Amino acid sequence: MKIAIPLDENKQDVCIVLSRAPYFLFHEDNEDTITENIAENPAAQAQGGAGIQAAQFLVDNGVNVLITVRCGQNAADVFKAADMKIYQSANKAAADDLTAWKEGKLSELTKFHGGFHGVQ
Repeated sequence: MKIAIPLDENKQDVCIVLSRAPYFLFHEDNEDTITENIAENPAAQAQGGAGIQAAQFLVDNGVNVLITVRCGQNAADVFKAADMKIYQSANKAAADDLTAWKEGKLSELTKFHGGFHGVQ
């Protein structure tokens, strides 16, 4: 199971803007090992279409679960096509959201906004 969370500049807190997050935390929990790495978001500085670019980056990285504060409709459509589950972040720290998700305390995100279309 591979989980992604958008991160702020401090690489610990959940970024409130998915597509423009500077980084993503990738947490992978296999039967015998847990691995984590942080990757730069290639869509963070995109002129346009950042939501779709960020979504495709996560899909290309094999993410099964996304934990985020909010999500635009275009990105959500990409995630749905990839059968990715999206959960609503409930904590400031990404580590706390991971724990909450593992304990079944996060709700699925079902409402998506129209996007910010170039507003950073």
